[in-house]
Amino acid sequence: MEVLVPSVSRAVVRPVRRMSLTVLAGCALLTPFALSPPAPVAAAGAYTVTALKVTVRAGDRDCVLDTDLYRPSGADAAHPAPAVLTTNGFGGSKSDASTAGPAKALAARGYVTLAYSGLGFGRSGCPISLDDPAIDGRAASGLVDLLAGTRTADNGTRLDYVTRDGAGDPRVGMIGASYGGAVQLATAAVDRRVDALVPLITWNDLSYSLAPNAAGRGGALPGAYKWQWTNGFFLIGEAQGLLHPDLDPSRTGGAGCLHFAARACDAKRLLDSGSYPAGRTRAVLRYTRGVSPVSYLAAVKAPTLLVQGQADTLFNLNEAAASYRALRSRGTPARMIWQAWGHSGGMRKPAEGELDLARGNLDTSYVGRRILAWFDRYLHHRTAAATGPAFAYHRDWAADGSAYGTARSFPAGAVRRLYLSGDGRLVDRRREVVPGSRTYRNLRTPTSHSESSLAPLLGLPDVPPYDARGTFADWTSPPVTGGPLEVVGAPAVTLRAVAPAAARQQGSPDAADRLVLFAKLYDVAPDGRKTLVHRLVAPARVADVTRRFTVELPGIVHRFAPGHRLRLVIAASDDAYTGNRGVQPVTVVAGRGNTGFLELPVVRGALP
Repeated sequence: MEVLVPSVSRAVVRPVRRMSLTVLAGCALLTPFALSPPAPVAAAGAYTVTALKVTVRAGDRDCVLDTDLYRPSGADAAHPAPAVLTTNGFGGSKSDASTAGPAKALAARGYVTLAYSGLGFGRSGCPISLDDPAIDGRAASGLVDLLAGTRTADNGTRLDYVTRDGAGDPRVGMIGASYGGAVQLATAAVDRRVDALVPLITWNDLSYSLAPNAAGRGGALPGAYKWQWTNGFFLIGEAQGLLHPDLDPSRTGGAGCLHFAARACDAKRLLDSGSYPAGRTRAVLRYTRGVSPVSYLAAVKAPTLLVQGQADTLFNLNEAAASYRALRSRGTPARMIWQAWGHSGGMRKPAEGELDLARGNLDTSYVGRRILAWFDRYLHHRTAAATGPAFAYHRDWAADGSAYGTARSFPAGAVRRLYLSGDGRLVDRRREVVPGSRTYRNLRTPTSHSESSLAPLLGLPDVPPYDARGTFADWTSPPVTGGPLEVVGAPAVTLRAVAPAAARQQGSPDAADRLVLFAKLYDVAPDGRKTLVHRLVAPARVADVTRRFTVELPGIVHRFAPGHRLRLVIAASDDAYTGNRGVQPVTVVAGRGNTGFLELPVVRGALP
């Protein structure tokens, strides 16, 4: 055990062992800033840190969890304190700066904090199970038993200094990012004793995250395989043996994977195959959705503060919005914040004033203060503690001190519509539509680029987004006038595509034969420079090309300055995804009585 007093002169987290460059890059994928050097927190309270092994039941087996218990000075049976449970992002451990940073900050503020390495990571046992409630959720529930004093650690340690709301019911919250975010919802779904959640930059539906279909979310068709990010996941997971050569034998997976649960391995093989036969595809979709919050949020009753990142092509803002809507629809207290940083951009540190998990700057950042208020309200039961507005969003154009806009409800603003004209314009009145068509076709190799997910992680530059001539259709608005146009939320495009080859193949039992396209929205400056906001695209696999369909783009917070134009692009491919299996000529037809349109959630300004 070690006694720690926060100060500017002493680092308090164990060093991270050396890794190869490949594994180092992989670990960065899903644990933002996990490998950055830890920084001490500025706070008043001392605390001790004790390493404990705790054996818990997870699914059909016993698993050993490696934990660090942060005990605030003065916490004892006569002076109990609320607890917070936290764990790592994918590929990390309890010792990562992004896990230990919040643990230190909260312990210094009087919370009993238990940080643990998730199943399959660090020195914890059992395979990686993708935050399955029946496995990862149950494992975390075993740690809630430890905080309740009804279970001992493997060395016999019993806790008797956590505030209780009843026999065996500790007052406990959870915090964590990415993989450490979804496990909170999984735990609360199986254990009603959890009192407050703060999931950061996590997912709602892994089938959408890894093979997004923005034209039919939750349906029977997978979207376009997000192969760069998904391969990053599996690189990290399978590399665990290199990181920890003396792994617990229980970490062995199945179905051909070293460290993943067999069904997760099956899902990866299906995505890699490029073929989606109906029966096998349905089984994989049932599995990926079954281990995702989308399938169990109805059981989550703990008040939840969702924090999602705008710079995130892995788990975009739509994921948090879906979870927020589901929780609120069932009466669960929920708030949502769209902060600036997410998984994208490699090891880029948060902007000044933003929450930095490694630093644990809870009381000097907007998001951090919201987190402290959330725990103040639901763990200390201070009913006067203000939990903030329903929705807040970071504005990168705002001056310091007013970087976050707020709204009393979500979505914010009003939906405005621009029509797709046959001459390539976006117009704000249907009567201005010029009859005509826009045609493109894909080639057998990708001809559009949005991002290289791995490039920033390896310290390599990424080329600007591009689309090869003849492989996309586009529509451009007039310049914005009369002040800036501010868009907050998920744009959507509704259109009808004439695609004869795709129409002929719709009877195929293989979903891979359906038409795939990619929708995206550019900001075009007066000098012609184009910006694809956060490099976000919306892949769509169209179930029926003979009918009109809608594609929901990823959510954005963006200001189109005066003189700038909006440019909608429908592309045939994207090299970060697996797209069409065959050549698919596509024509988008516009007529005054029947044309496509782009819908924008506008909080300020008028359409051009």
